[in-house]
Amino acid sequence: MRLSRSLSITSLSGLPLWEEESLPVQDLLLFEVSWEVTNKVGGIYTVIQTKAKITVDEWGENYIMMGPYYEHNFKTQVEKCEPPNQAIKAAMDSLINNGCQVHFGRWLIEGSPYVILFDIGAAAWNLDRWKGDLWNACSIGLPYHDREANDSLIFGSLVAWFFKELTDQLQDKPNVIAHFHEWQAGTGLVLSRSRKIPLATIFTTHATLLGRYLCAGNADFYNNLDKFNIDQEAGDRQIYHRYCLERAAVHCAHVFTTVSQITAVEANHMLHRQPDVVTPNGLNVRKFSAMHEFQNLHSMNKAKIQEFVRGHFYGHLDFNLEKTLFFFIAGRYEFSNKGADLFLESLSRLNYLLRVHKNDFTVVVFFIMPAKTNNFNVESLKGQAVRKQLWDTAQSVKEKFGKRLYESLLRGEIPDISKILDRDDFTIMKRAIYATQRHTFPPVTTHNMLDDSTDPILSNIRRIGLFNGRNDRVKIVFHPEFLSSTSPLLPMDYEEFVRGCHLGVFPSYYEPWGYTPGECTVMGIPSVTTNLSGFGCFMEEHVSDPSEYGIYIVDRRFRSADESCNQLTQFMFSFCQQSRRQRIIQRNRTERLSDLLDWRYLGRFYMHARHLALSRSFPGKFKMDHLNLPPTQGFRYPRPASVPPSPSASLHSTPHHSDEEDDDTYDEEEEAERDRQNIKAPFTLGAEPEGKSNQPLENGN
Repeated sequence: MRLSRSLSITSLSGLPLWEEESLPVQDLLLFEVSWEVTNKVGGIYTVIQTKAKITVDEWGENYIMMGPYYEHNFKTQVEKCEPPNQAIKAAMDSLINNGCQVHFGRWLIEGSPYVILFDIGAAAWNLDRWKGDLWNACSIGLPYHDREANDSLIFGSLVAWFFKELTDQLQDKPNVIAHFHEWQAGTGLVLSRSRKIPLATIFTTHATLLGRYLCAGNADFYNNLDKFNIDQEAGDRQIYHRYCLERAAVHCAHVFTTVSQITAVEANHMLHRQPDVVTPNGLNVRKFSAMHEFQNLHSMNKAKIQEFVRGHFYGHLDFNLEKTLFFFIAGRYEFSNKGADLFLESLSRLNYLLRVHKNDFTVVVFFIMPAKTNNFNVESLKGQAVRKQLWDTAQSVKEKFGKRLYESLLRGEIPDISKILDRDDFTIMKRAIYATQRHTFPPVTTHNMLDDSTDPILSNIRRIGLFNGRNDRVKIVFHPEFLSSTSPLLPMDYEEFVRGCHLGVFPSYYEPWGYTPGECTVMGIPSVTTNLSGFGCFMEEHVSDPSEYGIYIVDRRFRSADESCNQLTQFMFSFCQQSRRQRIIQRNRTERLSDLLDWRYLGRFYMHARHLALSRSFPGKFKMDHLNLPPTQGFRYPRPASVPPSPSASLHSTPHHSDEEDDDTYDEEEEAERDRQNIKAPFTLGAEPEGKSNQPLENGN
C-alpha cells in the first residue's frame, strides 16, 4: 500500500506545519525495546519517558515498550494489567509456560504506555544455551565475568523469543515494528534477524561504546577518528565482545539512527555505517499562559539558593547577594568528557578578570556531580544551623521590637530606640554575631569525599587556588550528590535548582546529545554548550545567532584547548557584565527556543525512521515517495528583531547586549511575534535556492 500524505504535526508557536506521511497504525504494532524502560540508568531513560506521550497519542494501544523486570521498579512505577491484544497475551503465555517470567502493565508516566518486562534472573538458567545460539548466529562469544553483557544476552534472547511467538500468532497482520536502543537491547535485534523473524527493525545508538571509552581516556578523539584501529582499541579496553554486539546490531537493522550529527560522524567511523536518520532528543514542553510566570519561578527559586549561600558562606558573607550570579554544571561524573577540566580552568581566569576589572559581581559556581562520599560535611551542616539560629534570633527580636513600637505609637509617642530595645536584646544579637565568626574558609565541598586526595575536581581546585577566600570573586560549591527536596543542606529538586540559577555551563568534550543544556533552554535559563555536543550542533543549525538567545557555543572542535578556555572565560565574563534587565530579556529569548526542543516537533524524525524501516522490510506493502530526508532540514530562528545587525554575518555577536536595550522600547511580545514571522521555511544546508544560481551575492552588511 502507498502511504498517504497528511498534516500530522500540529503547528508549534511560530513553526509552520510540516507535511509528514501517516502510517496505518491500526494495522501495525510498534515495540520500543530498551534496558532503561522503567529502569533509570542514564539519559536514555529521559528520552523514552518524555517521548512516550506523543507516541501514545499517535499509536494508542498499539504501542508497547519492552525492558528488564526489577521488582522494586515494577511495584513503584507500573500498574499491572492484562494485555489488550490476544496475540501478545498468547506470546507471553508461551514464554511463561516454558519457565520464564514476563510481566505486563501500564507505566505510570505521562501517556501511560503499556510495558512488557522480562525477568532476567528467572531465565538465567538458559544462559549457556543462549551463548551457544549467539555464537552460532554471529560468532560472538561473551566472557562469563561480564555480568552486564550476559544480562543483555538473556534480555535479548527473551525479546527475540517473544517476537517469534508473536509473529507466529499474527500471521503477517498486523505488521510489527521493533525499535531497539543501545547495545544492551541490540542482542534481541541480532537474534531476531538471524532467525528471519518478520519485523521492521530500527536501531538507535545514543553514544558509541568505544567513543565513550576513548574520550574518557583523554584521547584526541575527533582529530583521529579515521586513524584508530577499532578492533585493537576495543580489545585493549576488554570490551571487544560488547563492541561486536553493538556493531552487529547496527548492521542488522533495517534502519540505523543516532541522536545528533556529531554522533553520526562518530558512528560512521566507529561502527562503519552511516546513520539513515538523525533523531534528536526532545522534551515535553509546558508553556505558561503568561510570559512572566517562568521569570517569577526564577526569582522564587533564586531566593532558596540565596538562603543556602547565606549559611554556607557564614562569616565570609562580605559580598552582595543581589549582585551574585549562580552558575552550575551537572551530570555524570566524567571529568574530561563533561568538560569539568575546561570549566575549572576558565573559572580561574574569570576570577582574575573580575578582580582586575574591580567588578562588583560575585559568581557562585555549583558542581552537581555524584561521587563517592560517606556523609555530609560537618562544616556545611553547621553553616545551615548557624543561619537558622540567626533567623530565629532576628524573628524573636523583631517581635519584641514590633510590639513595643506598636504600644509606643498607640500612646502617641515617638519611639526611643534605647527603650524599645533593652540590654538583653543587644546581648542576644551580639551573641548571634559572635556565633557567625569563622577562622577557616567556607568549604568547597558539601560532603566528606572518600577519595579526597585523588578526586579530579578537588585536585584541580587545589591547583587553581580557588578556596572561597574573601578576595575571590568566584566561589565554588561541589555538591557530590544528586539534588533532593528532602536534603538538609540544599532542599531543592533539580528543576527548582536550575530555574533559580542564572547560567548553566556544559563545555563537554564528548556529549552525543546533552539533555542538561536542553533542560535549561526549556526553563528559560541561558547555557553554555560546545560544538562537540549534539545539542550545540542542533542549535547552530536551527538558530542564526545562538548567543543572542542565551545559547553560548564554545568551539572545542577547531580550536586548541587554551583558545576554547579563553572563549568560555569571555562568555562568562560578558555575562557578568550584563544588567539585570538584559538578563531578563535574554531569559525571555532563551525560553522562546523551547519550541525547537518539543517532541511535537522532533518526534517527526522518529516517524520518518519507522516509515523507512517498513518500506525496507516490507517493500511489497509499504512504499515511500521520499526515502532520504535531508539530515539538516529544519526551521531557522532569526536574530532577535530588537538586536542591532551584526557587522558580519559570519561572526556571532558578543554575549553583552547593546545599551539600547536598557531603554523602555523593548517589548517581549512584539519581538517574539516579529521573530515568529521571520522564521525561515524548511531549509537544507548546502542546497542552492531555485532561481538564484545566477544572482550576485547580496551585501553582507
